[in-house]
Amino acid sequence: QVQLVESGGDTVQSGGSLRLSCAASGYDYNYYHMAWFRQAPEKEREGVAGVGRDGIIKIADSVQGRFTVSRDNAKKMLHLQMNNLKPEDTAMYYCAAAPYYASWSSLLERAYTWWGQGTQVSISS
Repeated sequence: QVQLVESGGDTVQSGGSLRLSCAASGYDYNYYHMAWFRQAPEKEREGVAGVGRDGIIKIADSVQGRFTVSRDNAKKMLHLQMNNLKPEDTAMYYCAAAPYYASWSSLLERAYTWWGQGTQVSISS
């Protein structure tokens, strides 16, 4: 049973930084692609950043240059470092896992099978 648990969400001022973490369990982490998504109120869920099982990284244009993503296979962890945060980054952030055959780098919701419950990030101006 795949379990993904996010942490690190908080309320910070514009220009600040946060580091989100996702702890994975219940499956062979090394064989899955991982990603972060976010969903703001009344908006669709969007892919933010992903890391393939081979270590290749994909960052969405909307956060390029401000967000970085990393995975620790030994600890089964996924991290999202968010710098220079803006009010428009306010959203619920979700960790997601995609099977090895999925088109993970598309950062499309339909490519990802397993999801965490989310952690709230709020940015005040």
